[in-house]
Amino acid sequence: MKISISYPPINAGKGAPLLSQNRQFQWFSKPTYIYPMVPAYAATLLKNTGYEVIWDDGIAEEKSYSRWLGDLERNGPDVVMIETKTPIVKKHWGIIEDIKRKCPETEVVMAGDHVTALPRESMEYSKVDYVLTGGDYDFLLLNLVGYLAGDTQTLEPGIWYRENRQIKSTGKFQLDHDLDSLPFVNRDLTKWWLYSEKTGNFKATPGTYTMVGRDCWWRKNGGCSFCSWPTLYPLYRVRKPELLVDEIGMLIEKYRIKEIFDDTGTFPVGQWLKKFCRMMIERGYNEEVCFSCNMRFKALTLGDYRLMKKAGFRMLLFGLESASQKTLNLLNKGLTVKDIVDGCIMAREACLEPHITIMVGYPWETKDDALSTLRLARVLMSKGWAVTLQSTIVTPYPGTKLYDEALENDWFRVDPKDYDRFDMTETVLKTPDMEPEEVMRICDEIYKVFLSPKYVFRNLLRVRSLREMRYSVRGLVKVLGHIKDFARS
Repeated sequence: MKISISYPPINAGKGAPLLSQNRQFQWFSKPTYIYPMVPAYAATLLKNTGYEVIWDDGIAEEKSYSRWLGDLERNGPDVVMIETKTPIVKKHWGIIEDIKRKCPETEVVMAGDHVTALPRESMEYSKVDYVLTGGDYDFLLLNLVGYLAGDTQTLEPGIWYRENRQIKSTGKFQLDHDLDSLPFVNRDLTKWWLYSEKTGNFKATPGTYTMVGRDCWWRKNGGCSFCSWPTLYPLYRVRKPELLVDEIGMLIEKYRIKEIFDDTGTFPVGQWLKKFCRMMIERGYNEEVCFSCNMRFKALTLGDYRLMKKAGFRMLLFGLESASQKTLNLLNKGLTVKDIVDGCIMAREACLEPHITIMVGYPWETKDDALSTLRLARVLMSKGWAVTLQSTIVTPYPGTKLYDEALENDWFRVDPKDYDRFDMTETVLKTPDMEPEEVMRICDEIYKVFLSPKYVFRNLLRVRSLREMRYSVRGLVKVLGHIKDFARS
C-alpha cells in the first residue's frame, strides 16, 4: 500500500499557515515551519513495516495548491492522512472533495485536536473516510493501514469510519501505546531540512525537533483551560531519557545538527531531567549542540537551571499568559505573578534564555488587566529577565474547557461554529471594556517591546558572534512580520 502524509497548501491570501505540530493556528507573513513529530513517527512506523510512504508537506515545500493536487493525482496513494485544526477544518473538507474527485479510490484520513473533539462533525460534513482521535495517531494510522491491507484483523479504539452509510466508532481512544517502542524518526523520509531554518526556535542552524513526551505533566483539574492538547493527551507519558540522548547523538553525528528543540508540551522534570542532563554532560553532547524545550514556571530550582545550562540547554519556552492573578487562576495555571518573575530571574541567573508567551483578549479581561500584562512584558524584557516573547489573541478551540465556558456564558462575539474566524486575525471572544481593535492593538504593542531602546541596547550587548548577529537579524525580521500581521488584522 502507498500512504501519503499530507499538508495541503491553503490559499486564503492571509500568509503562510502555521499548522503542523502547533497548538494554535496562525497566519504568518514570514513563514514558520515546525517539524510535525507525530506524523513523522507515523511515516517512520509505516515505512519500517514495509509500506510505501510519501511525505507531502505542500505548505513547507511552498507548493501552489494546483501543483500539490496534481502531484497527489500522479502519486495515486491508497491512503492520504491530513492533520487538521479548527480554523481550517472547513477548508480541509473542501480539499477532501477535490481529492475524491481526482483520486476516487483513495481513502482519506483526518487527525488532530479538532476532529478528536468533534469526530462526527467531519464525518457528517465531508467525504472523509476515517477520523483518528487522540494524540497517538501515529500508532492508529499504522493500525488502520494494516487493517486496510489485510495485515491486521481489528481496528484499535479511537477510529471513526463508515459502514453501510452509517457513521460508526471503535470507541474511546486509549493512550496505552509504548512510547519507548518508537523508532527514531526517519529524518530523510520526512524531509527534516524543510523545518531546519524557517523557525524562530533555532539560534544555530541546522536545527531540528524531538518530542520525548506526550504532552504536558500539568494535569491538575484538567490542565490549562485554553489548551487544546489535553484533548489529544489526557495522560502524560514520556520516553526513557536514554532514548532521547541516543537520538541526540545520532542527530549530531549523522546530520551535524547544531540546535534541537524538544516539542513535548512540558519537558520532564525531577529525576528524569537530572538523569538526562548528566548523560548529556557525560557524553559531551552539551559541547556540540544547544537544546531548548517547553517548560513551566515554578517547576525548577536555581540548581536545576544551572544543571540544565551545563548540560547544553539554551532557551526555555514559558507560558506567561497574563499578569493578572485573576486570569491565571481562571486559566488554572497554578501560578502567581511572583512565580513568573522569580522563574525568569532564576533562569537568567543560570544564563538560560527565557522565551515568554502571552495572550490578550480573555472574556473577563479588562483593559487595565491587558495593560498590566503589557507592562510586565516591558519590565521582563527591558531588564533582561526574559530574552524573547510572542503575543497572541486568545482563541479557544472545541474540546477545551474555555470553549465550553464561552458557550455557556455567551462569551463569543462570533458564531462559535464559524471556524474560519478562529485564526487569530480577529478576536472571537467578547471582553468587558475593550473593542476588538483595542485587543489587537495591545497584542501589537507587546511585540513592539522588541523595538524599545532598552531592549535593543541590551540585545546588542549580548551579541558575541556573527551567528548571534544573524539570529538577532532573523528575529527582528520575524517581529516586524508579526507587527505587520496584527496591523493588517
